[in-house]
Amino acid sequence: MVIKDIISLLVLAGIWGGSFIFMRVAAPEFGIYVLVAIRTLLATAVLFPLLLLRGSVREIKHHWLAIALVGLANTAVPFVLFNYSSLHLEAGVNAILNATAPMFGAIVAWLWLGDRLTKSAIAGLFIGFVGVTVISQQKLGEGDISFLPILTALLATTGYGIAACMMKKWLQGVKPLVVATGSQAMASVMLAPFALATLPATMPSVNAWINAVALAVGGTGIAYILYFKLIADVGPAKAITVAYLVPLFGIIWGVLFLQEHLSAQTIVGGLMILFGVALTTGVLKRKRLKVKPA
Repeated sequence: MVIKDIISLLVLAGIWGGSFIFMRVAAPEFGIYVLVAIRTLLATAVLFPLLLLRGSVREIKHHWLAIALVGLANTAVPFVLFNYSSLHLEAGVNAILNATAPMFGAIVAWLWLGDRLTKSAIAGLFIGFVGVTVISQQKLGEGDISFLPILTALLATTGYGIAACMMKKWLQGVKPLVVATGSQAMASVMLAPFALATLPATMPSVNAWINAVALAVGGTGIAYILYFKLIADVGPAKAITVAYLVPLFGIIWGVLFLQEHLSAQTIVGGLMILFGVALTTGVLKRKRLKVKPA
């Protein structure tokens, strides 16, 4: 990758790492469903003009059912679940757990699409889930939370894995911007009744609004644009490496802005998850040594 692409990758990782900070601050005041509805509505507002410029709006109509299901699995449900976990877990911990998405994607692809799991991938899944266990044991040992917030974060990343397989099975050849815009719009419609039923009793503070808008416009709308541009410029295999940088930025932002402290045990668990994901996705491959004849 050239320096421009590396900078784009770091900016994207910084934005997505910051998303967990924005959720942590805004969710308590807006509530789970209202914050997600704001996020999807504003993200749609950012993405839709680009879709109009490219003349691709009709593609949403042609694939509306598949896009709606992706919107449910990739946006509506995971965003709600991560909002809930953000009420109980540090932003850095959520950012680490978010990195399990490729692992669940590999499992779903094996079960549903018949994709093969190599020995390295199986080893990666085992190491990654041991890392989750290490983090869970640490958090539960603190005594102030249950396993439920950790479970909701893992269910959210499972949703991401399911959505990835949905797109592979039903939406191959459809422009990523079409899927992104359509899924955000569909998620907004799905979430509207829940958001209207759970409106906050008092107006959220200015700080909460700033974080909500940053989450929607930056963490979703602009981030998607950057991500799709990276895919176009360097290919999906290199663009997906952003997943390894998001936890780093999530931890950094949490320490800087929320004075969070992650234990050494949590960091070890996070490193195990990232190593496991690297094996599962094939980023790290066992290389055989070739002995040259003398």
